Amino acid sequence: MSFSSAMIITFGALAGGFVSGLAGFGTALMTMGIWLHALEPATAATLTLICSVVAQAQTIPTILRTVVPGRVLPFVIPGLAGVPIGLIALGSIDAGQFKFGAGAFLVVFACCMLLWRGRPAVTWGGRLADAVLGFCGGVLGGMAGLSGALPTLWASLRGWAKEEKRGVFQVFNLSILAAALLGHVFSGRVTPALLLPLALALPGTVLGAWMGFHAYRRLNERKFDDLIMGLLLLSGATLLFSVR
Repeated sequence: MSFSSAMIITFGALAGGFVSGLAGFGTALMTMGIWLHALEPATAATLTLICSVVAQAQTIPTILRTVVPGRVLPFVIPGLAGVPIGLIALGSIDAGQFKFGAGAFLVVFACCMLLWRGRPAVTWGGRLADAVLGFCGGVLGGMAGLSGALPTLWASLRGWAKEEKRGVFQVFNLSILAAALLGHVFSGRVTPALLLPLALALPGTVLGAWMGFHAYRRLNERKFDDLIMGLLLLSGATLLFSVR
C-alpha cells in the first residue's frame, strides 16, 4: 500500500468517526467519499461497516435515555429485512457506477435538507412510511454501510428535535450495520487483506467519534444541521468529480 493510500484511509476514518460521533450516523457517508479513491468498493464497504459499528458502539451509551422503542422499531425491523438484499447487490457493483450513484445521492440528500429549512414538518405516512424508509436504509446498509441517510432525511422532514432524531438514527444504524457486518463475515468478505486498512482506520475512528460527540454537545439545532449537510454535500461532490 502506498503512503498516499494510507493517508487517505487514515483521514477518511477520522472524518467518518467524527461525523458519527457528531450526528449518530454518517460514517459511511463520509468514508465512502474518501476511501473509494484508494480502495475497491467491496473492500471499502466492509471496512466502513467495521468502523461504523465501532463508532456507534462507542457513543450509544450516551444517548440511551433518548430512545423511544415505539419510534425506533418501525425503522429497525424492516431495515433488517433489507440488509440481505443489499449484501447480494454488493457483489455486482461497478466502481464507476457506484461512485456516481453514491455521489449523486449525497448531493441530492444534502440539498434537499438545506432547501427544506423552515418548512412545515411532514405529518403523513405514519409507521408505514417509517417502515419503507427503514427497509431502503437496510438495503443501502447491506450494500455500502449507507444505512443512515434515508432515515435521517425522513426524521428531519418529520421535524423531530436533535435528540429525538439521534435516538432513532443511532439505534437503527447500529442494528442494521451490525447485521450487515455479520453478513460480510459469513460471506467471506472479511479477509486478511483487510488487516492493514483496519489497523490504519480504527484509531482515527475512535478518536473521531470521541471528538464528534463532544462537538455535538456544544451545537444548537441550526448549527448541527448545517454542519452535517455541508459535510455530506462536500463528500458527494468529491465522489462525482472522481468518476472517470
